[in-house]
Amino acid sequence: MKRKKRETSGRGSALLLISVLMIGSALIRIGLEAGPALAREVVEEPVQNAGVKEKRSALAESDLHALLATLRQREKDLNQRESRVLERMRALEIAEVAIERKLAKLAEAEEDLRETVAAASVAAESDLSRLTEVYEKMKPKESAALFEEMDASFAAGFLARMRPEAAADIMAGLTPKVAYTISVVLAGRNANVPTE
Repeated sequence: MKRKKRETSGRGSALLLISVLMIGSALIRIGLEAGPALAREVVEEPVQNAGVKEKRSALAESDLHALLATLRQREKDLNQRESRVLERMRALEIAEVAIERKLAKLAEAEEDLRETVAAASVAAESDLSRLTEVYEKMKPKESAALFEEMDASFAAGFLARMRPEAAADIMAGLTPKVAYTISVVLAGRNANVPTE
């Protein structure tokens, strides 16, 4: 039994020793073959990375040139737009000055026209007053003959301005048809005036 134990333990030791030697041999092989492979990877990786980096930098550089060209074109377009806007602003300023001058001239012309109309109105009123006086001072028969030929609304305007006595004398000298027409015009002159 002891012998069996020894044989078993000798075999076990031998097996153990063979296993250890095999594992050691495998480790040595791995170390010897893996070392150069790892060294190749370490050396190739920077070279490959350098190529990628070069490609990336070349791409980045071309992208930068394209971006720079685009930005320069945009700047040029913006400068042109700004120039057009400035030209339009100058044109608007010139037009504004011209419009202000024309408005000032128009205001002047309006004031002159107002003065002219006022002067003409005063002159017309003065002329009407004088003519009314002339008709009042004429003999009623002579005035009636003139009023007979006048338009009814025109004659009514004069008669309305006259003193009632002079107007009555002239109306008495008119034919009944003309006197009636003038009376209708006189009566209706203020019919459309608002009462309130």
